[in-house]
Amino acid sequence: MGRVSRYDTFVVSLLKWGASDLRDLPWRHTRNPWHILVSEVMLQQTSVERVLPKFEAFIERFNTPHALADAALGDALVLWSGLGYPRRCRHLHRSAQVIVAEHGGEVPSDLESLLALPGIGQYTARAVQCFAHGAVVGVVDTNVSRVFSRLEGTSMSAKELQHFADRVVPIDAAWEWNQVLMDFGARHCTARSPQCDGCPVGNVCRWKGRGEDPAVNSAGASKPQAKFSGSDRQARGAAMRAVIKGSVLVADVIEAMQLSHDPDRGERLLQDLIQEGLLVTANGRVSLP
Repeated sequence: MGRVSRYDTFVVSLLKWGASDLRDLPWRHTRNPWHILVSEVMLQQTSVERVLPKFEAFIERFNTPHALADAALGDALVLWSGLGYPRRCRHLHRSAQVIVAEHGGEVPSDLESLLALPGIGQYTARAVQCFAHGAVVGVVDTNVSRVFSRLEGTSMSAKELQHFADRVVPIDAAWEWNQVLMDFGARHCTARSPQCDGCPVGNVCRWKGRGEDPAVNSAGASKPQAKFSGSDRQARGAAMRAVIKGSVLVADVIEAMQLSHDPDRGERLLQDLIQEGLLVTANGRVSLP
């Protein structure tokens, strides 16, 4: 089988497998660039199941970049609570302000402008380009990285993955293709239990589930997270939750972090959150900005 026809087979077979059976997700029912940007930022390092209720509540309250840009960051953080990684909310808030100030309140469509937004990387920028603006670009997330690496039977760098993604994306079905590809990685060609038997593209896959998984060392591959219990991440999350309903004494925040036995660590983590603009302090009390 020739090189071009092999990739054509891969694309046609995968579209046949999944184009009519995409997961029913609210951000797949819109081409609103702002709504898609919000969904993609929320989905960074967070499961679809956790994002679903938060996305709808966030969009209802902040339906446009103007709405978020005009609001206090603290108001957005209240709705964000439970998603984790609150820096993403701060980035989104700042992005909204940039969109209003520099782009007339419209989410830009060119890669350079999207990448210039706070916290927006290569994947998120291209997702907005394709899913909102209809650009014919490859969108490479963790799932897509895994699929491509296994298909080719080799680990791939970020540059190689993006080049490959742009090469195989079908001109007349870019939106569908990228959505199907991500679903295939999430539902079928999974990290821990790939369903190689009966795989719709098994006839063109060079790995076929045998030997060392080439996806493990590819760019964007999912890595096991450090233990959450007792981590700084857990303590930071507890601090954010402690002030959701209003200002709290510093000592009470540190107690909520379960660090009363280690106040130096508690103070350090609290100061980090303040320096990052996620919390503010005054008169011995801590609150959302």
